[in-house]
Amino acid sequence: MTHELPALPYDYSALEPVIDTQTMKLHHDMHHGAYVKNLNAALEKHPNLQSKNVEELLRDLNALPEEIRTAVRNNGGGHVNHSMFWKIMKPQGGGEPNGAIAAIIKKSFGNFKDFQSKFNDAGAKQFGSGWVWLAGTPGSEDVRILTTANQDNPISQGLFPILGNDVWEHAYYLKYNNRRPEYLAAWWNVVNWDEINKRLETLKAHHEPAMAHR
Repeated sequence: MTHELPALPYDYSALEPVIDTQTMKLHHDMHHGAYVKNLNAALEKHPNLQSKNVEELLRDLNALPEEIRTAVRNNGGGHVNHSMFWKIMKPQGGGEPNGAIAAIIKKSFGNFKDFQSKFNDAGAKQFGSGWVWLAGTPGSEDVRILTTANQDNPISQGLFPILGNDVWEHAYYLKYNNRRPEYLAAWWNVVNWDEINKRLETLKAHHEPAMAHR
């Protein structure tokens, strides 16, 4: 089986003005598309690995053949990260968090404003390309803010990503140029708290969602 680029759950222009149409087209079609293509190419000569979902591959990178380990880490990570990213955004999103995620944020960070500030600060200070995450230990309510370089995913650290924001320049540069903090602040206006609450339930249930090949 081959991994496939998932369709966006909304139109390219749906997240305007926070994320512009051209950025969405390039980011989804070209960047995410390339990760999927390169992941499939890396796995082509390893049919025993083709039946595994991407999370399984990332969870134990050291178990992979050395000659494809870096390619799977980078491209498999890019595939998982972006498949999450499109889903945790939506048109007319944002606002205050609701449900279980609101309670977790209050318990762990005091209030939403302080959480936003710490999350945005971590994202702004991530040197070079990478991601900023809210991730947790599966089966618990222990959550933390962390950053990863390139397309690394918290799964490889034994954690589960509840939400994450992409701070690669291709995610924001056409609209925000080098003003990464401005992008980070604006991004909260398209956050899909319903989807994030689903991911939180997955964390607390102590199992990871299997990403379909499609």
